[in-house]
Amino acid sequence: MSFNLGEENEQGMNEMNLIPLIDIMLVLMIIFLVTATVMNPSIPLTLPKTDASTPPQPPEIVSVNINAQGQVYWNQDAVSLEQLAERMNGAAQQAKKPSLQIRADKDARYDTVAQVMARASKAGLSDLAFVSDAPAS
Repeated sequence: MSFNLGEENEQGMNEMNLIPLIDIMLVLMIIFLVTATVMNPSIPLTLPKTDASTPPQPPEIVSVNINAQGQVYWNQDAVSLEQLAERMNGAAQQAKKPSLQIRADKDARYDTVAQVMARASKAGLSDLAFVSDAPAS
């Protein structure tokens, strides 16, 4: 078996070499990018005017705990449902209404939790959060 070096091939090469064309295009693109940034070095921006005011303070957080026996605690103080309603009415009269974090034991009755939520709604406290204890891993 012998190698054919193309001496007997009389057809001309019909493919164009594109590598020099690609090199020229890359050089032109780099020149264009450099001159475009030199010609227009800044972009006019219209930014909003701001002031350096302090952000508003977050609301006070009141913890309402309900244990398995149905006992309700207002920030570690044991209260009845009537006393809880009075404290919620008092908290709702403040200029900045507090945020209630309700933490109920998994064995607590749903009725007690629903009564606490109803009293909060009736007092006008709408910022409620339920806190759960994640299992330790």
